[in-house]
Amino acid sequence: MPTKKPLDGIRVLEMGQLIAGPFAGQILAYFGAEVVKIEPPVNGDPLRSWRLLDETGTSYWWSSIARNKKSVTLDLSGEAGQKIAHQLINQADVLVENFRPGKMEAWGLGPDEFKASNPKLIYTRVSGYGQSGPYAAKPGFASVCEGVAGMRYVNGFAGQAPVRANLSLGDTFAGLHAVIGVLMALLNRQNDDGRGQTVDVSIVESIFNMMEGVVSEYDGTGIVREPSGTTVTGIVPTNTYACADNKFIVIGGNGDSIFKRLMNAIGRPEMAEDTSLATNAGRVANETAIDEALNKWASSIDSIDALAILDDAAVPAGPINSVADVVADSHFRARNSFESIEVNGEQRIVPAVHPKLERTPGATQWPGPKLGEHTESVLKDWLGTDQE
Repeated sequence: MPTKKPLDGIRVLEMGQLIAGPFAGQILAYFGAEVVKIEPPVNGDPLRSWRLLDETGTSYWWSSIARNKKSVTLDLSGEAGQKIAHQLINQADVLVENFRPGKMEAWGLGPDEFKASNPKLIYTRVSGYGQSGPYAAKPGFASVCEGVAGMRYVNGFAGQAPVRANLSLGDTFAGLHAVIGVLMALLNRQNDDGRGQTVDVSIVESIFNMMEGVVSEYDGTGIVREPSGTTVTGIVPTNTYACADNKFIVIGGNGDSIFKRLMNAIGRPEMAEDTSLATNAGRVANETAIDEALNKWASSIDSIDALAILDDAAVPAGPINSVADVVADSHFRARNSFESIEVNGEQRIVPAVHPKLERTPGATQWPGPKLGEHTESVLKDWLGTDQE
């Protein structure tokens, strides 16, 4: 018989749109939760029509981020839709919503409404700045929150405009934090008295949580970490180098023994044995000379040959892959990092959701649903409604 998934039997109601909340819902659904997504009756979640579209006018991304979810359409602007949403929330183990703070309360669906009627509910809120504080009411898009939280400040090159990754990292960071909060609350509910709780996730704090030691360093020294281009401040060598074939590779030679192997591999044994470069502090002081040596070597050799030499020397290194390179990469395929699903009569690949679990792995059961595809079946199953 098939192995049960970790979240089998957990009912999740996803209310919200675009990325942060739905990304959390994708992970929960992948690992077995029954995730019912509430969408407006006209057009549904805007992400259905974001970026590149297939022949039906649907986003390719939709197949992935809405996988394993059930779509129910409700008009939450009206009393009838709000009443049905209220009934559905009363049947849920977990609610994930990512509206601006106060919106759910305006609909009569705030967390206080369910403390008596559904005390086991884990009410998970994702917003730009959190449910309290002077910024709570501000609209919080990831692009802005990445700046507010300090991540944009450390990205890019000194003297130039800060840059962003060509991804909505703030949203996905928030989605991951929402999943962590849900899982901890579920565990607490199981181990304690069966009660749920509110999980308050903000995009700003999710990004801030990933900022490593910048606060501690500032507090201790008054030093503000500045942007450092393709390097990381205070760790040498770790950088990107252009090879003779105009392809870039990343070399992480910042361990003491790794640095010696690296310098020997590129034909610079005198640097390998230089006692002033034996520790990271010494290498930081001599970063320019080290990078000059590595740039000179990399530019004299094709990337495939450079990586082979570094692999033989057990030096961490790799190519700068495009998505085309990743899809073709034998390691990703050997690790089953892609899944094939049928969409509109054709096979498409979607990325698997990680991490891998040995006994209870997740899986993609179906692609993102059609708008309102499960309205009738979910209302019948969750609420016992009749046809009328």
